[in-house]
Parts: sequence; C-alpha cells; structure tokens
Amino acid sequence: MIDKNINILITGGAGYIGSHVSYFLIEKGYNITIIDSLITGNKQLVPKEANLEICDIADIKKVTQVLKSKKFEAVLHFSGLIRVEESVKYPEKYIEFNYNKAKIFLDTCFQNNLNKVIFSSSAAVYGSPKKDKIIESDELNPLSPYADSKLMLENYLIDQSKNVNVKYIILRYFNVAGADQKMRTGLISKFSTHLIKVASEVATKKRNKLVINGDDYNTPDGTPIRDYIHVSDLADIHLKSLEYLLKDNQSEIFNCGYGKGYSVKEVVNCLNNLLETNINFEIGPRRDGDSECIVSNSEKFIKAMSWKPKFNDLNYILKTAIAWEKKLK
Repeated sequence: MIDKNINILITGGAGYIGSHVSYFLIEKGYNITIIDSLITGNKQLVPKEANLEICDIADIKKVTQVLKSKKFEAVLHFSGLIRVEESVKYPEKYIEFNYNKAKIFLDTCFQNNLNKVIFSSSAAVYGSPKKDKIIESDELNPLSPYADSKLMLENYLIDQSKNVNVKYIILRYFNVAGADQKMRTGLISKFSTHLIKVASEVATKKRNKLVINGDDYNTPDGTPIRDYIHVSDLADIHLKSLEYLLKDNQSEIFNCGYGKGYSVKEVVNCLNNLLETNINFEIGPRRDGDSECIVSNSEKFIKAMSWKPKFNDLNYILKTAIAWEKKLK
C-alpha cells in the first residue's frame, strides 16, 4: 500500500474515466481530492473515500484554496467535453472548456508548485491515419474542434515543460468502453454517441435501435474501425503512469489501446452473439469529424511500464457495459 500522505488531485473525477481511476488509486492507498463542476459529472460515481470539491476548474480563487489545503504530488486532468459531433457544431464551446479553462487551471497548479500532470488526451489528434497502427510520433491531423482542443493542451504542456519545472504524461486514449467489474461506476450520459454505450442501451431496451453512422468507408465492411480498450485497463494505465511520474522520470506521450481494430458491424455482430438475438439497427449518414480507421500501437507504454492488459476481450467489454446499463435501470 501507498503512504496515505500522498495526495493526488483529480479533475473530472465524477465522470466516467475519472471515477474509475479514482477507485483504482484509492484501492492503492492514495489520498484523492476531486474537483468537478458536476455539469456533466455525477456525484453518485464519486468514491465515498474521496474528498469532492464542487467548482469550476477555471475558478482561480476556489482552486487555489484547494491547492493550499494540502500538498498535492500530482494532478490527473480528466475534466472536459467529449462529443466530437457537438464540437463541430459548437467549436468555440470546446476550445473554451477543453483548452482555455484547462490552461487557467493548470497555470494555477503550476503557480502553487503542483508540477506533475497526467493529461487525458485522445487518439482523435491523429485524425484518419493512412497506416494500420499508429505510434506516438506519427503525424497529427485533428479533424474536429474536440481533437483540436486536445492537441492545443498537449502543446501547452510541452511548452510549459521547457520553461518551468513541469513533468507530464500525455495519454492518448483510443475508444474506452465497458464498466468496473464491481459495478461501482460506469458511463452515465443522456446524450451519448459512444457505439458500445448506445448498443448497450438498445440491448437493455432503453433505445429502439442503433444508428450506424456511415457504411461507405474504405474498410472491409464499409463501417469505421476502432480500437476498444476496457476502462479498467485504462485506469491501470493511469496508476502505472502516476507511479512513473512520482519517481521523477521524464515527460512522455503514450498511446492507450490494445492494437486490435473492430468495425462497427463487427461490434454489433459480437453483441448479437452475446445476446443470442439481433439488435435493431439502421444505416445513417456519416458524422462530421469521424475517422475512418484508427488503431493503436501501444508498445511504447507496454515496454516502458512492463504493462499487461487484463481485459483485452471485446466480449468482456460488452458484458460489463450491458451489466452496468442494467444496473442503471
């Protein structure tokens, strides 16, 4: 177990990924403080052992009070908006929330000597690559304001690390799915566009049908291909990244995925096999900002951290997603 005196600050800890990571860190003995506005987060997802401060991350006065309340060793920044299609419609909103407010927050952290940062970025910064598996040094080509906002904050952190004593781990998530095996937390969203979340809602009769956004892509079955990673493995990646950062290692950027791509129709077929029935779906138009095919090469993280995934199984991802959806009824 970790010394209880190690305090970690988490933004967005009342959200999907942030709450999973909070549970993981608490289980390892870290003392967790969460800053969350609860605009998109849910108080019910926050571990009871965590200290929750309800405020906007750009509220300098309140954030400063939190930072001065105890000595934090690192900050994990999850807070932000995540809907690609919405970002295309409202680009200013996404730049404001995901970059401007985050920059104000991180500036406040740095001014209060909190200089170790883990940032939840996205594989969306790669756009729609022309190669099978993407490594961290590949060309960046964001296709949406959401992806732009992630890349802008990446660049801000890289610049800050050159000027002040800032150490960072930037984690580029591929498609995160599933739920905590103990069913303590999972994805809650009124407006989710995430394939596995929506498919789980159809499977549990909360929606009538799944809309597949485009079947005319240049892929074997015409539907987009994604690399799905179970949220508990992603939480473990954050734990390993935190341990790495606390040992004063150098700043790094890592992909977070399994390196295996599934098309939308393959996910639907897997779900049908699991349910032993066929869910309703229809083909709709493409969504603005969507990539055609995006699959990770995560060897850099695996080698650096001697990491092995525990839940690299699409069936298991779907099972936990459906179990969580049933629990929400």
